[in-house]
Amino acid sequence: MEQEQRTLQKWVDESRRIVFFGGAGVSTESGIPDFRSVDGLYHQKFKYPPETMLSHSFYERHTAEFFDFYRQKLIVHGAVPNAAHRRLAALEREGKCKAVVTQNIDGLHQAAGSRVVYELHGSTLRNYCTRCGKFFPVQFIEAAAGVGDGVPRCDACGGIVKPDVVLYEEGLDEETMENAVRAISCADTLIVGGTSLAVYPAAGLLRYFRGENLVVINKQPTPADGMANLLIRGPIGRALDPAAPEES
Repeated sequence: MEQEQRTLQKWVDESRRIVFFGGAGVSTESGIPDFRSVDGLYHQKFKYPPETMLSHSFYERHTAEFFDFYRQKLIVHGAVPNAAHRRLAALEREGKCKAVVTQNIDGLHQAAGSRVVYELHGSTLRNYCTRCGKFFPVQFIEAAAGVGDGVPRCDACGGIVKPDVVLYEEGLDEETMENAVRAISCADTLIVGGTSLAVYPAAGLLRYFRGENLVVINKQPTPADGMANLLIRGPIGRALDPAAPEES
């Protein structure tokens, strides 16, 4: 892995427009479980499949159950940015990383200091009333667990307060997608990390890359491996920051 790290560092040094495209594997090093690994959410046993419980139709028809599952499995407590988040924020401060495009909903890139972050699937930190549009912090969703049926309702109009995350059966935000496409199409180096590239349309964004260096960092094989100029098998924090401690 050391030779690959040296090559990556050389490309980073030479690049002027780096874009990072990442998924759940970026946050596993912060203690947040991913979805598709052996210990991930999709391999746990629930009353319904997780894809069903995180769908728009389930939210509409079984709202109380949706929020119970959501609070248990998607709201994260105590997670802090790891070496990958910090390294990308540092590259932005240096003027090299122009954008982070993420499938994650945990807000850790922003917590690390990254400012240009396109959240394809939204964020658990934002929640809005579906009736009047008022926004609420994540603590509002948590506090509703002990009130009535557990469905969070707006304190201004009584409407349901829905997490600003993209559920199955829902489309991605058009402006966010347009910004992500623009950033990737202008990049000279695209670093893809911590994603299986199994979720569309997000995974399809790679086709807009026209730059020189495509780097794929992931512990498991991805559909983009054959297109990569550099392929690194291992934890993303270690790959991006060789000075980071070994993953326990």
